[in-house]
Amino acid sequence: MPELPETETIARDLDRAVSGERIVGVAVTRGDVLRETTPEQLSERLVGATITRCWRRAKLVVIDLSTGDRLVVQPRFTGALLIDDGGLPAHERLYSTLALQLGDGRALHYRDIRRLGTVALMGPERWRAYTATYGVEPLDAAFTPEQLSVALRGSTQAVKKLLMDQRRIAGIGNIYANEALWRAGIDPSRPGRSLRADEIAALHTAITSVLREAIAARGTSFRDYRDASGERGRFADSLAAYGRGGLPCPRCGARLVATDAIDGRATVFCARCQR
Repeated sequence: MPELPETETIARDLDRAVSGERIVGVAVTRGDVLRETTPEQLSERLVGATITRCWRRAKLVVIDLSTGDRLVVQPRFTGALLIDDGGLPAHERLYSTLALQLGDGRALHYRDIRRLGTVALMGPERWRAYTATYGVEPLDAAFTPEQLSVALRGSTQAVKKLLMDQRRIAGIGNIYANEALWRAGIDPSRPGRSLRADEIAALHTAITSVLREAIAARGTSFRDYRDASGERGRFADSLAAYGRGGLPCPRCGARLVATDAIDGRATVFCARCQR
């Protein structure tokens, strides 16, 4: 599932490429991805609107419109927002669920092979209510070691599960929780309340550094993630833990352990140097 670095990459690409463009047509071919709207309502409210900004909140790509509406895309596992200037490959167009026709002749497709992602249309009040439960953004100035301590304080849950709780910290998923904990040298199964102040400071540094590095590499692609131009992210080459179960730890050489004991998600860690 695209996490913060992947959705941030898509949002930045879209903001550069389509902000200021007018929507002149809407074609919905797979209406089951729509939430809080119908194909008819979507067309009625989008045609004639101008895209004013594209940005990210948590793992969402948000497209602001001149009407005050927001198109909110949650890509989940196989979703992608792809710009088509006429050269989009046929196999990508085959899985397009909806397309926005732009005034300059291009199209913006939401492609989703498994159709597990969603596209919602929200007004300002609905958007505020929808995002009210999201936690702090880990790349915002408000995310400090003290704020991370608040997110972990008092909980007996595994620290990895807490990092992935969108109500506490928005945007971190399985890939980057694994990587941050490996960088910080912290066992993913430790209760959040057991972390010392120095460990929280190290984890804070690890979270922000791995997210920024992944954004610079345009995200992590294993199978389905693509940026807005259809290109793969490059951060998979830099992963130290995630997807490397059974391989040597890059830090100490011990064999990395792979388990799904923490919340049923794939967890990879070094039993020797993560304490």
